[in-house]
Amino acid sequence: MSDTPQIRNVFIRRPIFSGVISIVIVLLGLFALRTLPVNSYPALTPPEIPVQAVYPGATAQDVAAAVAAPIEQQLSGLDGLLYFKSSNSSAGVMNLSVYFDVSRNPDLAAVDVQNQIALAEPQLPQEVVRNGITVQKRQTSILVVGALTADDQRFDAEHLSNYSKIYVQDELKRIPGVGDAQTLGQLEFSMLLSLDPDRMAQLGLTVSDVAGAVQEQNATNPAGRIGREPSPPGTQLTIPVVTAGRLTDPAQFGQIIVRGRPDGSLVRVNDIGDVRLGARNYDVVGRLDGKPTALFLVFLRPGANALQVKQAVLRRMGELAKSFPAGVRWSVPFDTTPYITASIYEVMKTLFEAMLLVTLVVFVFLQSWRATLIPVLAVPVSVIGAFFGMQVLGFSINLLTLFGLVLAIGIVVDDAIVVIENVERIMASEGVSPAVAADRAMRQVSRALIAIVLVLCSVFVPVAFQGGITGLMYRQFAITIAIAVVLSGIVALTLTPALCAVLLKPATAGPAATASALGRFSTRFFGRFNRGFRTVTERYLGAAGRVIDRPRTFFAAFGVVVALVFVLTRTVPSGFIPSEDKGIFAMLVALPDDASRQRTEGVVAGIEAFLKQQADERRDRLRQHEALGPAHVPKGPDQRGARRRERLSVRDAQRTRVCVQSAGDHRAGHDRGTRDELAGSRSERRAAVRRARQ
Repeated sequence: MSDTPQIRNVFIRRPIFSGVISIVIVLLGLFALRTLPVNSYPALTPPEIPVQAVYPGATAQDVAAAVAAPIEQQLSGLDGLLYFKSSNSSAGVMNLSVYFDVSRNPDLAAVDVQNQIALAEPQLPQEVVRNGITVQKRQTSILVVGALTADDQRFDAEHLSNYSKIYVQDELKRIPGVGDAQTLGQLEFSMLLSLDPDRMAQLGLTVSDVAGAVQEQNATNPAGRIGREPSPPGTQLTIPVVTAGRLTDPAQFGQIIVRGRPDGSLVRVNDIGDVRLGARNYDVVGRLDGKPTALFLVFLRPGANALQVKQAVLRRMGELAKSFPAGVRWSVPFDTTPYITASIYEVMKTLFEAMLLVTLVVFVFLQSWRATLIPVLAVPVSVIGAFFGMQVLGFSINLLTLFGLVLAIGIVVDDAIVVIENVERIMASEGVSPAVAADRAMRQVSRALIAIVLVLCSVFVPVAFQGGITGLMYRQFAITIAIAVVLSGIVALTLTPALCAVLLKPATAGPAATASALGRFSTRFFGRFNRGFRTVTERYLGAAGRVIDRPRTFFAAFGVVVALVFVLTRTVPSGFIPSEDKGIFAMLVALPDDASRQRTEGVVAGIEAFLKQQADERRDRLRQHEALGPAHVPKGPDQRGARRRERLSVRDAQRTRVCVQSAGDHRAGHDRGTRDELAGSRSERRAAVRRARQ
């Protein structure tokens, strides 16, 4: 009699249908995996809307009072506004940063800021409005920092910055995923008018008079067309009138008339100052290896894939480099993606290691490769399908979501084990076929599986409703686990019983099970494991019985543990995220207020010389170690260990030096002279080592 009529579970009767469901889940997860953005952490920083305005010739106090104050008054009360801060420089530049709640849309926030600035424009000086007020949105973290350098002395920092602003910056902004690209500083070309205050005082002129004359005469003045209707009868042509337009040469700016008198005397710009082509602002400059450099910053658009965008930037820069002037090169001195790549790689490795350990544990306890194959096939469906849920909810592949998947592996495997254990129990006790046993097992545990899924979701889902940055950070972690748990329940109700009916076989006993050497080894191994596990179980039950017999003692011990947890929670240092080495060494040098750029560059040059000297000494020590042999070469990422090995190698070299000399010359006082020489300066010790090698 066939067992088929007795099977009521549709997924056991139609295993292909259950397999198709799992295949669809896996395909959706794989498709989502190709498009999900990759970052180290979720977007935790509040959206920032930078605002920049320029008030030419004004001091920092004037900018704060005339520009920053009216704008800040209008910004108060914006939806989702956290705070704003402004900094004003003596160059007349105001930089205002407006920060919003993490849940605020950056696009809408930028529109709101723009609207409020429009309300403040009537209160601002006309020079500020004429120069324009810049409002933009960007991610606060930098993706990469590129640099343009040149071997030719003709291309100084001003030339390189101007080239970057014209030919590089706009090209990078067009790359999909780039939120913003900007050249560091304001070194783009402009006409600099250096005025003589004494001469201007003699002539009774002010800076405003010069600025007004330049603005009036350096303008494009449309002149219309000759012969435009209405025109005299017989007009045959219409000729557009083209004027000179804006000035482009320092000599033309020098001929600008500042004042004219009725007697015909004129005062030009050349009479009261000098005109030259220079940079717009010299306050911020960049250097690379001590050379003048044009640095350009690339910001990542929120939700973009950092790794893909970085590769797109490198490809585009490679294409642009083909048209660079001779001697101009580009490089990437700062890159944030290696840390992301290393972090994701380590977590992915942990993910595979967790899957391997789960498979090993399941095989040891189930003691059947057929039973082990079922969770090995079921667990990846839940893990891979979770990527589709991450895409639907707008998550990214980051450390938190991957850690959630690592934890989910140990959780979702329980559903498959529950089904497998129950099927094997029914086959062993009732002597039925795997299909019938799977059908009866699912009737017994289906509600339990649904209850397991609901209980686990009730643990992780509430985390999604936490507010603030902490809630945003752990939301993706918890919801990723919840998605994997839900998919695990679906797989346990569909794919797992079908696999049990197809893969499992009734247990057999007898010599056939131990015919091969591998079978005999597995029988001995599992027999010893079962006996040991049974012993541990019996001891655990005995300990549990003693706990039940002495409740007061163990309740007191439990109270001590709870008290220790409370004390340690208050004493252990807390933090937002752990500090990690990102491979970056940064230095901040603060000079007194109003320090000049030349003074700052002198201090920076001294620091660069010191760092270069340290690097040269490091290279010298490495060469010495390499000459002494590979055993003396420092290896490994631990710098302290590397320095320790270097010191040991120097001592070995010193002993080698003494042995060489003492073996060839035993004159009195010779060894003492050698020790004195080796105890001298570092350069003398290096010279001694080189002589020892010879």
